[in-house]
Amino acid sequence: MDGEGRDITNWHAIPFGKGGKSMAGQAGKRNAARGRMSRGDAQWLICIIFIICGLSYYGYKQWNAPPPTVIVGKAWVIDGDTVVISSVHIRLEGIDAPETDQTCTDANGKSWLCGQTATRELRGFIGGRELTCDKRAEDRYGRTLAVCKLPDGSDVNAWLVQQGWALATGFVKMYESEQDEAEAAKRGIWAGTFTQPWKWRQEHPRRNASP
Repeated sequence: MDGEGRDITNWHAIPFGKGGKSMAGQAGKRNAARGRMSRGDAQWLICIIFIICGLSYYGYKQWNAPPPTVIVGKAWVIDGDTVVISSVHIRLEGIDAPETDQTCTDANGKSWLCGQTATRELRGFIGGRELTCDKRAEDRYGRTLAVCKLPDGSDVNAWLVQQGWALATGFVKMYESEQDEAEAAKRGIWAGTFTQPWKWRQEHPRRNASP
């Protein structure tokens, strides 16, 4: 007995019983919970790694993506809207010049070779200088569609339309303002009357011909 008369001889012999099992069960549940949290953390970590790898790959592809196709060199003028650089046939995009055999009518009603004149004007404007052509697409004839510029940055396509030696074409006319300027000033073919090049080709079909 203790000083207060209580019997403490069998205190250490009291079994844990249900209380002991309950404490052990709670400890097991805590350990299991920690295990589940660890697996969950691992899954999140794997997801994050995959995301980082994906972003890294995307950044690598963007950083190392090949630049748009650029063709640089001396140009051989074929007609008013077609040149050849290093054996690559380039159709000047967004414009359509009179065909080589096409004729137009001047202000006095006289016929003149507007197609050949457009070709000469293009050749004279380039003047043997190097062109830099940005490829945009290919047409159904396999020619490269491009916007070409001179070393000083002058847009050759725009110049042809602005001077009245070609018409602006396409669903979205890139050179509509240049065409309006040429028409208002009666430059080139706008000085008289003419048939639109695409209509002229329909009226004068040629076997294996390309515009």
